[in-house]
Amino acid sequence: MEHKGGLTRRALAPLMAGAALSTATACSPTGSPTVQPKSRRFPPGFTWGVATSAFQIEGALDADGRGPSIWDVFSRNPSHIVDRSDASVATDSYRRYADDVELIAGAGLGAYRFSISWPRVLPDGAGAVNEMGLDYYRRLIDALLAKGIEPYATLFHWDLPQALFEKGGWASRDTAKWLADYGAVVAEKLGDRLKNFIILNEAAVHTIAGHVMGIHAPGLKDGKLLGPVTHHQNLGQGLAIRALRAARSGLRIGTTLALMPSRPVGGPLRFWNLLPAEAFDAVWNGAYLDPLLRGTYPWILQSYVEPHVKGGDMTVTRQAVDFLGVNYYSPAYIKLDRSNPSYIGRGDPPKGVEIDAFGREIDPSGLGEMLARLRNHYGNPKVLITENGASDPLSATAPAILSDRFRIDYLRRHLETVKVAMEHGSRVGGYFVWTLVDNWEWDQGFTAKFGLCAMNRASGARTPKASYEWLTMLAKTMLLPTAEI
Repeated sequence: MEHKGGLTRRALAPLMAGAALSTATACSPTGSPTVQPKSRRFPPGFTWGVATSAFQIEGALDADGRGPSIWDVFSRNPSHIVDRSDASVATDSYRRYADDVELIAGAGLGAYRFSISWPRVLPDGAGAVNEMGLDYYRRLIDALLAKGIEPYATLFHWDLPQALFEKGGWASRDTAKWLADYGAVVAEKLGDRLKNFIILNEAAVHTIAGHVMGIHAPGLKDGKLLGPVTHHQNLGQGLAIRALRAARSGLRIGTTLALMPSRPVGGPLRFWNLLPAEAFDAVWNGAYLDPLLRGTYPWILQSYVEPHVKGGDMTVTRQAVDFLGVNYYSPAYIKLDRSNPSYIGRGDPPKGVEIDAFGREIDPSGLGEMLARLRNHYGNPKVLITENGASDPLSATAPAILSDRFRIDYLRRHLETVKVAMEHGSRVGGYFVWTLVDNWEWDQGFTAKFGLCAMNRASGARTPKASYEWLTMLAKTMLLPTAEI
Protein backbone atom coordinates (compact mmCIF):
# COMPACT_ATOMS: atom_id res chain seq x y z
CA MET A 1 0.00 0.00 0.00
CA GLU A 2 1.42 3.32 -1.04
CA HIS A 3 0.76 6.82 0.29
CA LYS A 4 -1.53 8.72 -0.23
CA GLY A 5 -4.34 6.41 0.75
CA GLY A 6 -2.21 3.45 1.74
CA LEU A 7 -1.33 2.90 5.39
CA THR A 8 2.13 4.39 5.71
CA ARG A 9 4.70 3.85 8.48
CA ARG A 10 4.29 7.44 9.59
CA ALA A 11 0.55 6.99 10.00
CA LEU A 12 0.91 3.75 11.94
CA ALA A 13 3.72 4.89 14.23
CA PRO A 14 1.50 6.69 16.80
CA LEU A 15 -0.28 3.40 17.49
CA MET A 16 2.87 1.73 18.79
CA ALA A 17 2.56 3.11 22.30
CA GLY A 18 -0.94 1.78 22.71
CA ALA A 19 -0.56 -1.47 20.83
CA ALA A 20 0.33 -3.57 23.86
CA LEU A 21 -2.67 -2.20 25.77
CA SER A 22 -5.14 -2.58 22.93
CA THR A 23 -4.97 -6.22 21.98
CA ALA A 24 -8.30 -7.74 22.91
CA THR A 25 -8.78 -8.85 19.33
CA ALA A 26 -5.20 -9.23 18.19
CA CYS A 27 -4.07 -11.28 21.17
CA SER A 28 -6.93 -13.73 21.22
CA PRO A 29 -5.87 -17.35 21.76
CA THR A 30 -5.56 -19.40 18.60
CA GLY A 31 -6.77 -22.87 17.88
CA SER A 32 -9.04 -22.87 20.93
CA PRO A 33 -11.18 -26.00 21.26
CA THR A 34 -14.83 -25.31 20.59
CA VAL A 35 -16.82 -24.81 23.78
CA GLN A 36 -19.83 -27.09 23.73
CA PRO A 37 -23.31 -25.52 23.85
CA LYS A 38 -25.62 -26.27 26.75
CA SER A 39 -28.28 -27.36 24.28
CA ARG A 40 -27.80 -28.60 20.75
CA ARG A 41 -31.33 -27.69 19.71
CA PHE A 42 -31.82 -24.50 17.71
CA PRO A 43 -34.88 -22.39 18.50
CA PRO A 44 -38.09 -22.39 16.43
CA GLY A 45 -37.86 -19.84 13.66
CA PHE A 46 -34.10 -20.16 13.21
CA THR A 47 -33.41 -19.82 9.48
CA TRP A 48 -31.42 -22.41 7.54
CA GLY A 49 -30.26 -21.52 4.07
CA VAL A 50 -27.60 -21.58 1.38
CA ALA A 51 -25.80 -18.68 -0.28
CA THR A 52 -24.66 -17.99 -3.86
CA SER A 53 -23.75 -15.03 -6.06
CA ALA A 54 -24.84 -14.13 -9.57
CA PHE A 55 -21.50 -14.06 -11.37
CA GLN A 56 -20.44 -17.37 -9.83
CA ILE A 57 -23.52 -19.33 -10.86
CA GLU A 58 -25.66 -17.69 -13.53
CA GLY A 59 -23.60 -17.94 -16.70
CA ALA A 60 -25.52 -16.58 -19.70
CA LEU A 61 -23.34 -13.47 -19.66
CA ASP A 62 -24.62 -12.27 -23.04
CA ALA A 63 -28.23 -13.34 -22.62
CA ASP A 64 -31.31 -11.13 -22.68
CA GLY A 65 -29.62 -7.76 -22.76
CA ARG A 66 -27.18 -8.14 -19.87
CA GLY A 67 -24.27 -5.68 -20.00
CA PRO A 68 -20.65 -6.51 -19.15
CA SER A 69 -19.31 -6.28 -15.61
CA ILE A 70 -15.79 -5.71 -14.35
CA TRP A 71 -15.55 -9.46 -13.74
CA ASP A 72 -16.36 -10.19 -17.39
CA VAL A 73 -13.39 -8.04 -18.38
CA PHE A 74 -11.05 -9.26 -15.64
CA SER A 75 -11.67 -12.95 -16.32
CA ARG A 76 -11.04 -12.57 -20.06
CA ASN A 77 -7.35 -12.44 -19.19
CA PRO A 78 -6.54 -16.11 -18.56
CA SER A 79 -3.58 -15.22 -16.34
CA HIS A 80 -6.01 -13.81 -13.78
CA ILE A 81 -7.74 -17.17 -13.19
CA VAL A 82 -5.88 -20.14 -11.71
CA ASP A 83 -7.33 -22.76 -14.07
CA ARG A 84 -7.80 -20.30 -16.96
CA SER A 85 -11.55 -20.93 -16.92
CA ASP A 86 -14.28 -18.32 -17.16
CA ALA A 87 -17.83 -17.86 -15.87
CA SER A 88 -19.58 -17.91 -19.25
CA VAL A 89 -21.49 -21.02 -18.13
CA ALA A 90 -20.62 -21.24 -14.41
CA THR A 91 -23.33 -23.53 -12.97
CA ASP A 92 -25.77 -22.43 -15.69
CA SER A 93 -28.24 -21.30 -13.05
CA TYR A 94 -29.73 -18.69 -15.37
CA ARG A 95 -31.28 -21.62 -17.22
CA ARG A 96 -31.25 -24.25 -14.45
CA TYR A 97 -32.55 -22.16 -11.57
CA ALA A 98 -35.51 -24.51 -11.13
CA ASP A 99 -33.08 -27.37 -10.45
CA ASP A 100 -31.43 -25.28 -7.74
CA VAL A 101 -34.78 -24.41 -6.18
CA GLU A 102 -35.66 -28.10 -6.08
CA LEU A 103 -32.39 -28.84 -4.27
CA ILE A 104 -33.05 -26.13 -1.70
CA ALA A 105 -36.59 -27.35 -1.17
CA GLY A 106 -35.43 -30.96 -1.02
CA ALA A 107 -33.13 -30.08 1.86
CA GLY A 108 -35.99 -28.44 3.73
CA LEU A 109 -34.17 -25.10 3.84
CA GLY A 110 -36.20 -22.00 4.52
CA ALA A 111 -34.08 -19.38 2.77
CA TYR A 112 -31.91 -18.77 -0.28
CA ARG A 113 -29.38 -15.98 -0.49
CA PHE A 114 -28.54 -15.04 -4.07
CA SER A 115 -27.31 -11.84 -5.66
CA ILE A 116 -28.83 -9.71 -8.37
CA SER A 117 -26.55 -8.90 -11.29
CA TRP A 118 -26.41 -5.11 -11.52
CA PRO A 119 -25.51 -5.18 -15.26
CA ARG A 120 -28.36 -7.62 -15.93
CA VAL A 121 -30.85 -5.09 -14.55
CA LEU A 122 -29.09 -1.90 -15.73
CA PRO A 123 -26.73 -2.84 -18.59
CA ASP A 124 -25.03 0.56 -18.45
CA GLY A 125 -25.15 0.73 -14.66
CA ALA A 126 -27.70 3.55 -14.78
CA GLY A 127 -30.43 4.72 -17.08
CA ALA A 128 -32.48 2.27 -19.11
CA VAL A 129 -33.87 -0.71 -17.19
CA ASN A 130 -33.59 -4.15 -18.77
CA GLU A 131 -36.95 -5.80 -18.12
CA MET A 132 -35.75 -9.14 -19.56
CA GLY A 133 -33.08 -9.27 -16.88
CA LEU A 134 -35.62 -8.46 -14.19
CA ASP A 135 -37.87 -11.21 -15.54
CA TYR A 136 -35.23 -13.79 -14.65
CA TYR A 137 -35.30 -12.67 -11.03
CA ARG A 138 -39.10 -12.62 -11.05
CA ARG A 139 -39.10 -16.26 -12.20
CA LEU A 140 -36.52 -17.21 -9.59
CA ILE A 141 -38.32 -15.45 -6.74
CA ASP A 142 -41.68 -16.90 -7.75
CA ALA A 143 -40.18 -20.41 -7.86
CA LEU A 144 -38.71 -19.93 -4.38
CA LEU A 145 -41.91 -18.57 -2.88
CA ALA A 146 -43.90 -21.42 -4.41
CA LYS A 147 -41.74 -23.82 -2.38
CA GLY A 148 -41.97 -21.79 0.82
CA ILE A 149 -38.36 -20.56 0.54
CA GLU A 150 -37.65 -16.98 1.63
CA PRO A 151 -35.50 -15.06 -0.91
CA TYR A 152 -32.59 -12.93 0.35
CA ALA A 153 -31.10 -10.82 -2.43
CA THR A 154 -27.70 -9.13 -2.36
CA LEU A 155 -27.63 -5.98 -4.47
CA PHE A 156 -23.87 -5.78 -5.06
CA HIS A 157 -21.69 -8.88 -4.98
CA TRP A 158 -18.64 -7.38 -6.74
CA ASP A 159 -19.96 -7.37 -10.35
CA LEU A 160 -19.92 -3.63 -10.99
CA PRO A 161 -21.14 -2.72 -14.48
CA GLN A 162 -18.13 -2.07 -16.67
CA ALA A 163 -19.75 1.14 -17.90
CA LEU A 164 -19.62 2.56 -14.37
CA PHE A 165 -16.03 1.45 -13.89
CA GLU A 166 -15.12 3.39 -17.00
CA LYS A 167 -16.67 6.45 -15.33
CA GLY A 168 -14.48 6.03 -12.26
CA GLY A 169 -15.93 3.01 -10.46
CA TRP A 170 -15.82 3.07 -6.67
CA ALA A 171 -13.09 5.71 -6.79
CA SER A 172 -15.86 8.07 -7.92
CA ARG A 173 -18.46 9.44 -5.53
CA ASP A 174 -21.05 9.13 -8.30
CA THR A 175 -21.01 5.33 -7.95
CA ALA A 176 -22.49 5.64 -4.46
CA LYS A 177 -25.48 7.46 -5.96
CA TRP A 178 -25.75 4.96 -8.80
CA LEU A 179 -25.92 2.10 -6.28
CA ALA A 180 -28.83 3.86 -4.56
CA ASP A 181 -30.61 4.41 -7.89
CA TYR A 182 -30.12 0.74 -8.78
CA GLY A 183 -31.45 -0.32 -5.38
CA ALA A 184 -34.54 1.83 -5.87
CA VAL A 185 -35.21 0.17 -9.24
CA VAL A 186 -34.98 -3.32 -7.74
CA ALA A 187 -37.17 -2.41 -4.78
CA GLU A 188 -39.80 -0.87 -7.05
CA LYS A 189 -39.78 -3.71 -9.58
CA LEU A 190 -39.35 -6.72 -7.28
CA GLY A 191 -40.25 -5.49 -3.82
CA ASP A 192 -43.81 -6.77 -4.05
CA ARG A 193 -42.42 -10.30 -3.64
CA LEU A 194 -38.82 -9.77 -2.51
CA LYS A 195 -38.67 -8.56 1.09
CA ASN A 196 -35.11 -9.29 2.27
CA PHE A 197 -32.24 -7.18 0.92
CA ILE A 198 -28.49 -7.29 1.54
CA ILE A 199 -26.82 -4.14 0.22
CA LEU A 200 -23.13 -5.05 -0.11
CA ASN A 201 -21.21 -8.30 0.05
CA GLU A 202 -17.81 -8.16 1.77
CA ALA A 203 -16.87 -4.59 0.94
CA ALA A 204 -13.45 -5.13 2.54
CA VAL A 205 -12.62 -7.91 0.09
CA HIS A 206 -13.71 -5.84 -2.88
CA THR A 207 -11.60 -2.92 -1.68
CA ILE A 208 -8.42 -4.78 -0.78
CA ALA A 209 -8.42 -7.66 -3.28
CA GLY A 210 -9.85 -5.66 -6.17
CA HIS A 211 -8.28 -2.23 -5.77
CA VAL A 212 -5.12 -2.57 -3.68
CA MET A 213 -3.81 -6.09 -4.34
CA GLY A 214 -5.24 -6.50 -7.85
CA ILE A 215 -6.09 -10.20 -7.53
CA HIS A 216 -9.83 -9.60 -8.05
CA ALA A 217 -11.66 -7.40 -10.52
CA PRO A 218 -11.11 -4.65 -11.43
CA GLY A 219 -7.50 -5.75 -10.96
CA LEU A 220 -6.08 -2.47 -9.65
CA LYS A 221 -2.94 -2.25 -7.52
CA ASP A 222 -3.11 1.20 -6.04
CA GLY A 223 -2.96 1.94 -2.33
CA LYS A 224 -4.25 5.44 -3.03
CA LEU A 225 -7.66 3.88 -3.68
CA LEU A 226 -8.05 2.59 -0.13
CA GLY A 227 -9.68 5.79 1.14
CA PRO A 228 -12.10 6.60 -1.67
CA VAL A 229 -13.20 3.03 -2.38
CA THR A 230 -13.80 2.33 1.30
CA HIS A 231 -15.80 5.50 1.84
CA HIS A 232 -17.80 5.41 -1.35
CA GLN A 233 -18.94 1.85 -0.67
CA ASN A 234 -20.03 2.86 2.83
CA LEU A 235 -21.73 5.97 1.49
CA GLY A 236 -23.44 4.05 -1.30
CA GLN A 237 -24.67 1.51 1.21
CA GLY A 238 -26.27 4.21 3.34
CA LEU A 239 -27.84 5.89 0.32
CA ALA A 240 -29.15 2.56 -0.94
CA ILE A 241 -30.73 1.72 2.43
CA ARG A 242 -32.52 5.07 2.34
CA ALA A 243 -33.58 4.55 -1.28
CA LEU A 244 -35.02 1.11 -0.62
CA ARG A 245 -36.99 2.33 2.37
CA ALA A 246 -38.32 5.26 0.36
CA ALA A 247 -39.36 2.97 -2.48
CA ARG A 248 -41.13 0.29 -0.41
CA SER A 249 -42.38 -0.26 3.10
CA GLY A 250 -42.10 -3.62 4.83
CA LEU A 251 -38.60 -4.48 3.57
CA ARG A 252 -36.01 -6.14 5.80
CA ILE A 253 -32.65 -4.60 4.97
CA GLY A 254 -29.15 -5.53 6.03
CA THR A 255 -25.64 -5.88 4.70
CA THR A 256 -22.92 -8.52 4.81
CA LEU A 257 -19.37 -8.08 6.12
CA ALA A 258 -16.39 -10.44 5.92
CA LEU A 259 -15.38 -10.37 9.58
CA MET A 260 -12.27 -12.04 10.94
CA PRO A 261 -10.04 -11.58 13.98
CA SER A 262 -6.70 -9.99 13.21
CA ARG A 263 -4.01 -11.85 15.13
CA PRO A 264 -0.31 -11.05 15.41
CA VAL A 265 2.07 -13.77 14.38
CA GLY A 266 3.70 -15.23 17.49
CA GLY A 267 7.34 -15.90 18.28
CA PRO A 268 10.13 -13.57 19.34
CA LEU A 269 8.77 -10.63 17.32
CA ARG A 270 5.21 -10.97 18.54
CA PHE A 271 5.20 -7.57 20.26
CA TRP A 272 6.27 -5.85 17.05
CA ASN A 273 3.49 -7.67 15.17
CA LEU A 274 0.80 -6.15 17.41
CA LEU A 275 0.82 -2.80 15.64
CA PRO A 276 0.26 -4.08 12.10
CA ALA A 277 -2.36 -6.54 13.41
CA GLU A 278 -4.28 -3.66 15.00
CA ALA A 279 -3.95 -1.63 11.82
CA PHE A 280 -5.22 -4.49 9.68
CA ASP A 281 -8.18 -4.90 12.00
CA ALA A 282 -9.06 -1.25 11.43
CA VAL A 283 -8.76 -1.58 7.64
CA TRP A 284 -10.67 -4.87 7.40
CA ASN A 285 -13.27 -4.85 10.18
CA GLY A 286 -13.57 -1.38 11.67
CA ALA A 287 -13.63 0.41 8.33
CA TYR A 288 -17.09 -1.06 7.65
CA LEU A 289 -18.50 -1.80 11.10
CA ASP A 290 -17.85 1.67 12.48
CA PRO A 291 -19.44 3.81 9.73
CA LEU A 292 -22.58 1.66 9.70
CA LEU A 293 -23.08 1.16 13.44
CA ARG A 294 -21.32 4.21 14.93
CA GLY A 295 -21.18 6.82 12.19
CA THR A 296 -17.38 7.12 12.44
CA TYR A 297 -14.20 5.64 11.03
CA PRO A 298 -11.40 4.10 13.10
CA TRP A 299 -9.09 7.02 13.75
CA ILE A 300 -6.18 5.37 11.96
CA LEU A 301 -8.18 5.58 8.72
CA GLN A 302 -9.52 9.08 9.11
CA SER A 303 -6.71 10.81 7.25
CA TYR A 304 -7.25 8.47 4.29
CA VAL A 305 -11.01 8.79 4.03
CA GLU A 306 -11.14 12.43 5.15
CA PRO A 307 -10.52 13.96 1.70
CA HIS A 308 -13.54 12.05 0.40
CA VAL A 309 -15.98 12.70 3.26
CA LYS A 310 -18.41 15.59 2.80
CA GLY A 311 -20.75 17.17 5.29
CA GLY A 312 -23.52 14.81 6.34
CA ASP A 313 -21.84 11.71 4.91
CA MET A 314 -21.39 9.98 8.25
CA THR A 315 -25.06 10.48 9.04
CA VAL A 316 -25.78 8.69 5.77
CA THR A 317 -23.40 5.81 6.47
CA ARG A 318 -24.94 5.22 9.91
CA GLN A 319 -28.19 3.44 9.20
CA ALA A 320 -30.39 1.20 11.28
CA VAL A 321 -30.35 -2.28 9.78
CA ASP A 322 -32.75 -5.13 10.37
CA PHE A 323 -29.86 -7.58 10.46
CA LEU A 324 -26.11 -7.70 9.98
CA GLY A 325 -24.77 -10.46 7.77
CA VAL A 326 -21.55 -12.07 8.97
CA ASN A 327 -19.38 -14.06 6.57
CA TYR A 328 -16.69 -16.04 8.37
CA TYR A 329 -14.00 -18.48 7.26
CA SER A 330 -10.84 -17.94 9.30
CA PRO A 331 -8.77 -15.54 11.39
CA ALA A 332 -6.07 -13.42 9.74
CA TYR A 333 -2.44 -13.65 10.85
CA ILE A 334 -0.48 -10.45 10.47
CA LYS A 335 3.20 -9.67 10.89
CA LEU A 336 5.50 -6.69 10.71
CA ASP A 337 6.78 -6.32 7.15
CA ARG A 338 9.45 -3.64 6.83
CA SER A 339 9.51 -4.02 3.05
CA ASN A 340 5.89 -2.86 2.90
CA PRO A 341 5.23 0.88 3.35
CA SER A 342 2.28 0.02 5.60
CA TYR A 343 4.27 -2.36 7.82
CA ILE A 344 1.35 -4.80 7.35
CA GLY A 345 2.40 -8.22 6.15
CA ARG A 346 0.47 -11.44 5.81
CA GLY A 347 1.67 -14.07 8.26
CA ASP A 348 1.25 -17.82 8.45
CA PRO A 349 -1.00 -19.59 10.95
CA PRO A 350 0.78 -21.21 13.91
CA LYS A 351 2.49 -24.49 13.13
CA GLY A 352 0.44 -27.58 13.70
CA VAL A 353 -3.01 -26.00 13.47
CA GLU A 354 -5.65 -27.40 11.19
CA ILE A 355 -5.79 -25.56 7.87
CA ASP A 356 -8.27 -25.39 5.01
CA ALA A 357 -7.75 -25.75 1.28
CA PHE A 358 -6.49 -22.15 1.08
CA GLY A 359 -3.91 -22.55 3.86
CA ARG A 360 -6.05 -20.66 6.39
CA GLU A 361 -6.51 -21.85 9.94
CA ILE A 362 -9.78 -23.61 10.63
CA ASP A 363 -10.74 -22.00 13.92
CA PRO A 364 -14.42 -21.77 14.86
CA SER A 365 -13.47 -19.74 17.94
CA GLY A 366 -12.70 -16.82 15.59
CA LEU A 367 -16.36 -16.69 14.67
CA GLY A 368 -17.19 -16.66 18.36
CA GLU A 369 -14.80 -13.73 18.83
CA MET A 370 -16.49 -11.66 16.17
CA LEU A 371 -19.98 -12.44 17.47
CA ALA A 372 -18.84 -11.42 20.96
CA ARG A 373 -17.43 -8.19 19.53
CA LEU A 374 -20.75 -7.37 17.91
CA ARG A 375 -22.55 -8.24 21.13
CA ASN A 376 -20.31 -6.30 23.48
CA HIS A 377 -19.12 -3.33 21.41
CA TYR A 378 -21.68 -2.71 18.66
CA GLY A 379 -25.03 -2.87 20.43
CA ASN A 380 -25.72 -6.57 19.79
CA PRO A 381 -27.45 -6.26 16.40
CA LYS A 382 -29.51 -9.08 14.99
CA VAL A 383 -27.11 -11.29 13.03
CA LEU A 384 -27.40 -13.76 10.19
CA ILE A 385 -24.39 -15.94 9.40
CA THR A 386 -24.63 -15.28 5.68
CA GLU A 387 -21.61 -17.36 4.62
CA ASN A 388 -19.61 -20.17 6.18
CA GLY A 389 -18.24 -23.25 4.50
CA ALA A 390 -15.26 -25.33 3.40
CA SER A 391 -13.75 -26.26 0.05
CA ASP A 392 -12.41 -29.57 -1.17
CA PRO A 393 -8.62 -29.54 -1.70
CA LEU A 394 -7.95 -27.21 -4.62
CA SER A 395 -7.71 -29.00 -7.95
CA ALA A 396 -8.60 -28.24 -11.54
CA THR A 397 -9.11 -31.90 -12.40
CA ALA A 398 -9.99 -33.90 -9.28
CA PRO A 399 -13.65 -34.88 -8.95
CA ALA A 400 -15.67 -33.49 -6.07
CA ILE A 401 -15.59 -35.42 -2.81
CA LEU A 402 -19.10 -36.80 -2.33
CA SER A 403 -18.46 -38.39 1.06
CA ASP A 404 -17.40 -35.03 2.47
CA ARG A 405 -17.11 -35.80 6.17
CA PHE A 406 -14.56 -32.99 6.51
CA ARG A 407 -17.22 -30.46 5.45
CA ILE A 408 -19.76 -31.89 7.88
CA ASP A 409 -17.20 -31.63 10.68
CA TYR A 410 -16.40 -28.04 9.67
CA LEU A 411 -20.05 -26.99 9.65
CA ARG A 412 -20.85 -28.79 12.90
CA ARG A 413 -17.99 -27.14 14.78
CA HIS A 414 -18.88 -23.67 13.55
CA LEU A 415 -22.52 -24.21 14.41
CA GLU A 416 -21.50 -25.25 17.92
CA THR A 417 -19.78 -21.88 18.20
CA VAL A 418 -22.88 -20.10 16.90
CA LYS A 419 -25.06 -21.89 19.44
CA VAL A 420 -22.70 -21.00 22.31
CA ALA A 421 -22.76 -17.34 21.18
CA MET A 422 -26.55 -17.44 21.18
CA GLU A 423 -26.51 -18.81 24.71
CA HIS A 424 -24.34 -15.82 25.68
CA GLY A 425 -26.88 -13.42 24.21
CA SER A 426 -25.90 -13.01 20.55
CA ARG A 427 -29.01 -12.45 18.45
CA VAL A 428 -28.22 -14.90 15.67
CA GLY A 429 -31.31 -15.68 13.64
CA GLY A 430 -30.01 -17.84 10.81
CA TYR A 431 -27.14 -19.66 9.11
CA PHE A 432 -26.43 -19.84 5.36
CA VAL A 433 -23.93 -22.40 4.07
CA TRP A 434 -21.61 -21.40 1.26
CA THR A 435 -22.61 -22.85 -1.16
CA LEU A 436 -25.32 -24.91 -2.86
CA VAL A 437 -23.44 -26.26 -5.91
CA ASP A 438 -19.72 -26.32 -6.70
CA ASN A 439 -19.37 -23.07 -8.62
CA TRP A 440 -16.92 -20.73 -10.33
CA GLU A 441 -14.90 -19.40 -7.42
CA TRP A 442 -13.55 -16.06 -8.69
CA ASP A 443 -9.79 -16.11 -9.33
CA GLN A 444 -9.71 -19.80 -8.31
CA GLY A 445 -12.01 -20.76 -11.17
CA PHE A 446 -13.35 -24.28 -10.77
CA THR A 447 -10.44 -25.47 -8.63
CA ALA A 448 -12.29 -24.67 -5.40
CA LYS A 449 -15.36 -26.73 -4.55
CA PHE A 450 -17.51 -25.42 -1.68
CA GLY A 451 -20.80 -26.99 -2.72
CA LEU A 452 -23.23 -29.19 -0.83
CA CYS A 453 -23.78 -30.63 -4.31
CA ALA A 454 -21.27 -31.54 -7.00
CA MET A 455 -21.75 -30.53 -10.61
CA ASN A 456 -20.87 -32.34 -13.79
CA ARG A 457 -19.46 -29.53 -15.90
CA ALA A 458 -20.26 -31.33 -19.15
CA SER A 459 -23.93 -32.03 -18.42
CA GLY A 460 -24.66 -29.58 -15.61
CA ALA A 461 -26.16 -32.39 -13.51
CA ARG A 462 -26.10 -31.81 -9.76
CA THR A 463 -25.24 -34.61 -7.29
CA PRO A 464 -25.91 -34.12 -3.57
CA LYS A 465 -23.00 -34.82 -1.24
CA ALA A 466 -23.11 -36.29 2.26
CA SER A 467 -23.12 -32.73 3.67
CA TYR A 468 -26.37 -32.01 1.81
CA GLU A 469 -28.04 -34.93 3.54
CA TRP A 470 -26.57 -33.85 6.89
CA LEU A 471 -27.92 -30.32 6.53
CA THR A 472 -31.28 -31.71 5.46
CA MET A 473 -31.57 -33.64 8.72
CA LEU A 474 -30.43 -30.62 10.75
CA ALA A 475 -33.03 -28.36 9.14
CA LYS A 476 -35.71 -30.97 9.77
CA THR A 477 -34.90 -31.72 13.42
CA MET A 478 -33.32 -28.39 14.50
CA LEU A 479 -30.97 -30.60 16.54
CA LEU A 480 -27.22 -30.28 15.89
CA PRO A 481 -25.68 -33.77 15.78
CA THR A 482 -22.62 -34.59 17.84
CA ALA A 483 -19.34 -35.57 16.23
CA GLU A 484 -20.13 -39.26 16.58
CA ILE A 485 -23.23 -39.16 14.39
